[in-house]
Amino acid sequence: MGDLFLFGQNNSFCRVMKNPNPSVGDRALPHVRALDAYVPGKQPRDLGWIKLNTNENPYPPSPVVEEVICKSAGEALKTYPDPISAALREQLAGFFGLPGSEWVFVGNGSDEVLNLLVRTFSDRNRPVGYMAPSYSLYPVLQKMQNAAKAELRYTRAMGLPIPAIARCGANIFFLTSPNAPTGVGISTGSVEALLNRFGGVLVVDEAYAAFAEEDAIGLLARYDNLCITRTFSKSHSLAGMRIGFLLGNPGFVELLDKVRDSYNVNILSQLAGLAALSDDGYYRDLAQKIKRTRDRHFEALQGRGWFTYPSQANFLFTEPTDSKGNTGPLVAQSLYDFLYRKKILVRYFGNDPLTDSFLRISIGSEKEMEIISEAFDQWQNSA
Repeated sequence: MGDLFLFGQNNSFCRVMKNPNPSVGDRALPHVRALDAYVPGKQPRDLGWIKLNTNENPYPPSPVVEEVICKSAGEALKTYPDPISAALREQLAGFFGLPGSEWVFVGNGSDEVLNLLVRTFSDRNRPVGYMAPSYSLYPVLQKMQNAAKAELRYTRAMGLPIPAIARCGANIFFLTSPNAPTGVGISTGSVEALLNRFGGVLVVDEAYAAFAEEDAIGLLARYDNLCITRTFSKSHSLAGMRIGFLLGNPGFVELLDKVRDSYNVNILSQLAGLAALSDDGYYRDLAQKIKRTRDRHFEALQGRGWFTYPSQANFLFTEPTDSKGNTGPLVAQSLYDFLYRKKILVRYFGNDPLTDSFLRISIGSEKEMEIISEAFDQWQNSA
């Protein structure tokens, strides 16, 4: 690049040398340079790990899904997928009893749907609101958009602060129900009470609804500022296929269709989603099995004297106690490290005072949960 000349009085000028080789970072937007990216749970590629850190379903998808993918993997791949996932939208609308497919948007995982919502409804004058602790992607998306934020805090009791949300000034507010990472459910009555007081867009993120006692689907027809996001990752054992969706009035769907990628959901994912919906009984049985395992191990953790939140998700959030009766961040980190050495992965959120003495444990298979329970015994005996 050439030099920059600055003209002064009497047409005099001086020469200022420009950086001849600016870095890629120098060219980036300042808010992007300052961004801390979302950090997902570890995904080890070597064998022998027990993965209880990313809330995946421990059981395989329906055999119907595998059959459809195997049959379609050849011929189908040479053409572009349906750009709006029309068949999957229609099937989802019928599955949830909605008036039509115009009430459904399908995305490349629910993360894409959340991203598009932030892109559509927020900027520096229209804040993104969310509770903390909750899904840690929300503040990342807010910062990516360079939008204002309205972050509200839970207390340890995890009560929903409806008046504070109603007056927080957010143009769009994300409410995770059941909450992550605690697993605490939010009643439909509480969601409706909030809708009656909050004037912005309310997004109820129901990623774990398959394991919960209730959901907000029945409110969609009455509140045009409500939308619900869900995913096939946890409930349908399809985390690797990246299928998420939004349920809401057609105004939401029309807007998101304007800002999504042209072919945002690949053809195999669309087919897998359709196949999964066709075998609802299989997945209902899986959800019940996971809930029974969850509840059994919740009682076991309470029996150890560990404070554990009652969970309506496919994980447990527990505060470990060592052999001396101590709790806290050092104790939680100690157990995390002990499990890691035994090639057992759980999740530790050490950057928040409400979570830094806890571990989040995904519900695995019966065998995996037996192994981690034995590891708890070994840790307590050695601590």
